[in-house]
Amino acid sequence: MIKRLFVFPGQGSQTVGMGWDLADALPAAKEVFAEVDDALSLHLSRILFEGPVETLQLTENAQPALMAVSMAILRALEADGKKLTAMASMLAGHSLGEYSALSAAGAFNLADTARLLRLRGEAMQRAVPVGEGAMAAIIGLDFKAAQALAERAASGEVCVAANDNAPAQVVLSGHKGAIERVIAMAKDAGARMAVNLPVSAPFHCPLMQPAAEEMIEALAKTNIQAPLLPVIANVTARPVSDGDEIGRLYFTADDGTDLLTPAAQIHVEVDGPPGANDMPGRIIFSTTPDGAATVTEALRIDSSQNTILPATKKLYLDGG
Repeated sequence: MIKRLFVFPGQGSQTVGMGWDLADALPAAKEVFAEVDDALSLHLSRILFEGPVETLQLTENAQPALMAVSMAILRALEADGKKLTAMASMLAGHSLGEYSALSAAGAFNLADTARLLRLRGEAMQRAVPVGEGAMAAIIGLDFKAAQALAERAASGEVCVAANDNAPAQVVLSGHKGAIERVIAMAKDAGARMAVNLPVSAPFHCPLMQPAAEEMIEALAKTNIQAPLLPVIANVTARPVSDGDEIGRLYFTADDGTDLLTPAAQIHVEVDGPPGANDMPGRIIFSTTPDGAATVTEALRIDSSQNTILPATKKLYLDGG
């Protein structure tokens, strides 16, 4: 049987109108947005469908909104006749996408996931007020070179390599001034491109420590079930399949360098506008010692209804 990995996107993938056609056409998707709205006591779906973009981009809105779209797409696929356990062998996610993966796997219920992500976004924004932090994707430098660039640009401010997305794609995070200097210096350092990310806070850097402490407290009160499928943990790059283990990973600091060993032959990205996440999950596949876990095909499923059913049919034809 083909092993297939579903990867859920992180912040930066959001766009106004995302998921509207699904909600308009498919009751299963519409129910997801209604449940998330109810859980938050907020018309988040209106912000997602109608904007304005500045409001959607606020991390407290973007995080639960992206998760809602991911789950709506998943429910639409399941409504077409196939369960998650038949479509995928493992799940993973970029940043908030790990929460989406855990929700898809049943470790968190949908309402709890929405509330956790709303709190996560609020806590992150409290940690660094809007306009004081930023993130940038550096294309064309390896991790070591990107780290060196961050150190040169810091000038007494926080500027660190936050996400090792791929061998030549690294995201830097920190104070806004430092990130602006990174972007200005990138090409001279050998980068092909430096792109300012559409986020309202500098995620995955030391400035987020206050938010981490808030989330530890919230997660301690959350019921975590064993996932239906293994979920790859961002802190270790290893699949976890036990609720207690998921809790331990969230409640402890870990910069583990363990490598993913199970091979996954097809990577399926769920949601996001085309091009929003360049080669998501590639680092997972490229770091195995024996090279066994390599992507042989990338199948993108975005929030357009027109792509959902053909993608589902492809999953069928591939024997998953």
